[in-house]
Amino acid sequence: MEFRHLDAAGLEAVRHLVLAVHTEVRHQDFGMTGDFHSGARFDLRLSAYAARPGWAAVIGYDDGEPAGFCFGIPLAADTRWWRSMNPPLPAGLVREDGHRTVALNEIVVRKRWRGTGAARRLHDTWLARRTEERVTLLVDPGAGGGRVKTVYESWGYRTLGEQQPFPDSPRFTAMIRPVTPEHPPPSS
Repeated sequence: MEFRHLDAAGLEAVRHLVLAVHTEVRHQDFGMTGDFHSGARFDLRLSAYAARPGWAAVIGYDDGEPAGFCFGIPLAADTRWWRSMNPPLPAGLVREDGHRTVALNEIVVRKRWRGTGAARRLHDTWLARRTEERVTLLVDPGAGGGRVKTVYESWGYRTLGEQQPFPDSPRFTAMIRPVTPEHPPPSS
């Protein structure tokens, strides 16, 4: 698989691709419906994330065909990321400065590449360029019958609690781990 890194300046050249893969996976494969999961709302979130300092993405290609993507941003001092946590977290845990924590906002892999390790390779390739000390993500605990959360746990993430960042979004499990795990996966 070939990985292409991009920053916000490179987004417009691949926006159509990111939106198409998102729609294919979220709507067609997983049947996610409702306004929160619509392509238009995803595009708005994508634009909002890409407008923040430090946004970066990785797109994985297999023989020229997009297999998936991931992207995220560092959490700024004024982040709202932790505000809807249930239970609320200690102030020291959620203190942000734009350099402490990076949020993995999305990781999406097309059906043909699921179960091949593509998601882990996208994740690790994206993290390899990060300078923050820790990474956080939100996962729908029911996704894949709970298997998606289990995958993240196998990558070293631990649960911090739950949050619902938008009134019409799912209730997500918030997870965190060091950017560089204490026990990296065996090389293959």
